[in-house]
Amino acid sequence: MRPSLLRDLHDVELAAQAAAGGRREYGELVRRHGSAVRGLLRRMGAAPSLADDVAQDAFLQGFQRCSEFRGQGTFAGWIKKIAARLYLKRVAREARYVAEVEADEADVVVDHAGFMDLDEAMKTLNETERVCVSLCHGAGMSHPEIAAAMNLPLGTVKSHVKRGLDKLRARLQPAQASGGRSTHVG
Repeated sequence: MRPSLLRDLHDVELAAQAAAGGRREYGELVRRHGSAVRGLLRRMGAAPSLADDVAQDAFLQGFQRCSEFRGQGTFAGWIKKIAARLYLKRVAREARYVAEVEADEADVVVDHAGFMDLDEAMKTLNETERVCVSLCHGAGMSHPEIAAAMNLPLGTVKSHVKRGLDKLRARLQPAQASGGRSTHVG
């Protein structure tokens, strides 16, 4: 199949052809979703080179397991779950846990246009909150899936997701005006 025609195919069609051994079709899926997978891994705390390595491993595993993708949900969500699980296994295996950052001590980076940087805000969360929020909202995993992947009780996962989201909302909201009152004393 010509490369220009690959871009016209839906992910489900590409995955079906990849499951039959279509390397070019799978290459198109990698092209479409590679940066999103690496972005998720970065938000989970992976250094750029580690995110690249785990993403590559996830796409290799995805190619081998492509026949398991049934189109129930998006291919992006499916491959992100594979990548997230691989990252969690790697972190556990290498015992490379990121030191917890106290939310009160962390500063949120604001760029020159006044926009908050989500990646910097994510760094203000402790490691477990960051991973739980990333898996839930970045990889689209359910709370029970996260609990199983991280070997945590379901209630603990829910608490980490809620607490992490609350901290992110507080950090990413623009500074509140003083309620219309003048703060000038004179």
